[in-house]
Amino acid sequence: MRDYQFWFVVGSQDLYGPEVLGTVAARAAGMAEAMSRDLPYPLVYKVTADCNWQIADVVREANYDPDCAGIVTWCHTFSPSKMWINGLSNLQKPYCHLATQYNVEIPNEEIDMDFMNLNQAAHGDREHGFIGARMRMARKIIAGHWQDETVRGRLGAWMKAAVGAAFSRELCVMRFGDNMREVAVTEGDKVEVQKKLGWQVNTWPVGQLVEEMNAVTEADIDALMETYAAQYDFATDDMETVRYQAREEIAMKRMMDREGCRAFSNTFQDLYGMRQLPGLASQHLMAQGYGYGGEGDWKVAAMTTILKVMGENGNGASAFMEDYTYHLVPGHQYSLGAHMLEVCPSVAAARPRIEVHPLGIGNREDPARLVFEGKEGDGIVVSLIDMGGRLRLIVQDIHCVKPIMEMPNLPVARVMWQPEPGLTTGVECWITAGGAHHTVLSYDVTAEQMRDWARIMDIEFVHITKDTTVESLEHDLFLSDLAWKLK
Repeated sequence: MRDYQFWFVVGSQDLYGPEVLGTVAARAAGMAEAMSRDLPYPLVYKVTADCNWQIADVVREANYDPDCAGIVTWCHTFSPSKMWINGLSNLQKPYCHLATQYNVEIPNEEIDMDFMNLNQAAHGDREHGFIGARMRMARKIIAGHWQDETVRGRLGAWMKAAVGAAFSRELCVMRFGDNMREVAVTEGDKVEVQKKLGWQVNTWPVGQLVEEMNAVTEADIDALMETYAAQYDFATDDMETVRYQAREEIAMKRMMDREGCRAFSNTFQDLYGMRQLPGLASQHLMAQGYGYGGEGDWKVAAMTTILKVMGENGNGASAFMEDYTYHLVPGHQYSLGAHMLEVCPSVAAARPRIEVHPLGIGNREDPARLVFEGKEGDGIVVSLIDMGGRLRLIVQDIHCVKPIMEMPNLPVARVMWQPEPGLTTGVECWITAGGAHHTVLSYDVTAEQMRDWARIMDIEFVHITKDTTVESLEHDLFLSDLAWKLK
């Protein structure tokens, strides 16, 4: 991860004279420093712009600085919006308009024309807002006082979405083999995705992974086994199987690190030369921040690591997930999320156990895997799908619960949840929107952040909430389909 920062660009005009401009600059610098104490990334004051070329220059500099993840604008005074056009028309970084003012309240005894000339944010931000709307800019608008905890929280959340966008544009995904045969949703236009989201998605042959595995030493495996012992409980005596998973993990990590990849996919249909499907290996890689997609699903692999980056400094709980089966008892309806093996231990409610069991698919040896129950709490599930000509991001609000039964004969990690607006209606909405069977489940990232990310990346966003109905969703999707086709 880079040392990302955000630039604070403040608007004014030269009519006020050097004294007012100096006051604005001093206040803006102080605001940026104070806000940065509560923000996940530094807000760096750059300029109080009073002319066209200053804005154009700072935008050009921001575009070419890899550590700048976005700009935050504010107009302390009135700032004629035509002077922003040249800069904003070239802006390639995420853009947040902070509609605030320096003072909290109107000072009854002090307010005079000098005060009014200096503190014109109320209509300065409206002038600035007009040009953003006129230019059809993708932007985040946050209104409120800059010292307010809610405002800083929303700004910090947007920063994380913007960092997710910056990370996305540099993301490389390693596919070990191809997709599972005949699966539709794991396919997609990789060229369009790279153009739109920045992802470089390429394939490495499984034989090359096997060669890398053969180069792993017993000493390498011993060291990783110590890490396993420190983080997980061993509920098996079959150490040879666990060591084979360690061999797979070390080899996959070396290949990804060498190629600069932060996400990977595989499929049990393409394990030539491998004795086991990577289970524990994939889970522990995800715990370190790598994204994963089963059945060759490179889209969910990329989204998993992007949500992990966006949720950084939260509780780390974002994971590759799949709706496996439903509990349809009236009044007690839940979805059981799991996968054959590969659920990230970041979502575990307690210390995971390493177990060895038959897989029942893939015609390979019994693999080691982490077994645990997921934690309780509110979250989201996210699916990115290729609609042919455009990408659609689907987000559904969920509430995770402690699994209502022990399921002693199910030797996989599992999470149980209630989707909004209810299981059956939620399923109907999900299927109506085309949501995939693979998702990313996150307790850290919010639907608003995913909306911000989709806006920055210029892709369609669909949100299924407690208030969504199938009828309203069908109507929204119809209008969205028309709008995106026109676009």
